[in-house]
Amino acid sequence: MTSTPLTNAQAPSVFVPGPASPYQGEIARYWDQEARPVNLRLGDVDGLYHHHYGIGEVDRAALGSPGDSEYEKRLIAELHRLESAQTQVLLDHLGPIGRADTLVDAGCGRGGSMVMAHQRFGCKVEGVTLSAKQADFALRRARELGIEDHVRARVCNMLDMPFETGLAAGSWNNESSMYVDLHDLFAEHSRILAPGGRYVTITGCWNPRHGQPSKWVSQINAHFECNIHSRREYLRAMADNRLVPGAVVDLTAATLPYWELRATSSLVTGIEEAFINSYKDGSFQYLLIAADRV
Repeated sequence: MTSTPLTNAQAPSVFVPGPASPYQGEIARYWDQEARPVNLRLGDVDGLYHHHYGIGEVDRAALGSPGDSEYEKRLIAELHRLESAQTQVLLDHLGPIGRADTLVDAGCGRGGSMVMAHQRFGCKVEGVTLSAKQADFALRRARELGIEDHVRARVCNMLDMPFETGLAAGSWNNESSMYVDLHDLFAEHSRILAPGGRYVTITGCWNPRHGQPSKWVSQINAHFECNIHSRREYLRAMADNRLVPGAVVDLTAATLPYWELRATSSLVTGIEEAFINSYKDGSFQYLLIAADRV
C-alpha cells in the first residue's frame, strides 16, 4: 500500500460543525495544526496513518547496524510495525465481527485503524474526529484505496455521535479518551452499541496507587493538551454505563520498547523521557480494556 501526498486542493471538504465547548474548539485547532513527522513519516511506510503508539519487541535483526546509511529508514519502518501491531491487538479484542456489521472509531485521527478494521473484517467502519484536517485526510485515503463505501470519517463530537441507538457491533477509543469526560463518553458508547456489542479502549492512565498524577503525567498532559484519567476512573465510569469489562490487559511492559527505540530516532518530540520514566516508575500505565454492553 502506498500513499499520495495530500494538499488542501486535493482533499475533499467535510462539514465542520461548531465545537460543543471552548475546550473542544482548542482541541480541534490543536489537531488541525498538527503535522508531526512522527505521525506522517511512519504512515508513509505503507499508507496506514496512526495517532497512537506501539507494542511488542523490537526486531533488532531488521534494524541492522546503526552505522548503516539505511538504518534510520529501517528504524522508522520498525516503529510503524509496532504501532500497527498495537491496532491488531485492539482489533483482536473486538470479538467476532461480520461483514454486515458496523464498527465505530471514536477519535479516528487520519484513519489508519479504520482501514485495518475494514481489511480484517470486511465491514463498515465509521470514524469521528474533532479535526476537519484529519477527517479530510482519512476520507481521501479511503478513496485512494477504493473503500470509501465502507470507511468514512466525519467531524463531530464523540460525546454526541450521529449514529442510531444500537447501530454498532463494536466501538473503540485508541488513545483518544483522555480528551473527554469518561462518564459522558461511555454513556454515548453504551447508546450506540447493540446489546452484547463490544467496546475496547487502549489508553495511558495514571496509576491510583501513586496517589496523584506524577510530574511525568503532568508533562504529558501539558504536551498534548489533554487530561489523563486514572485506571480507577475508567472502570467506575464503565460500570455506571452498562459496560462490563471482560479483559483488562496491562500493556506497559509491551510499549516500553517502542518508546526506547523512538527516543533514539530523528523523530523525537521531547516527550519521550516523560513516557519512559513514568512507565518505569509505575506512575503511568498503558492499558487495554475490553467491555461488553449489557
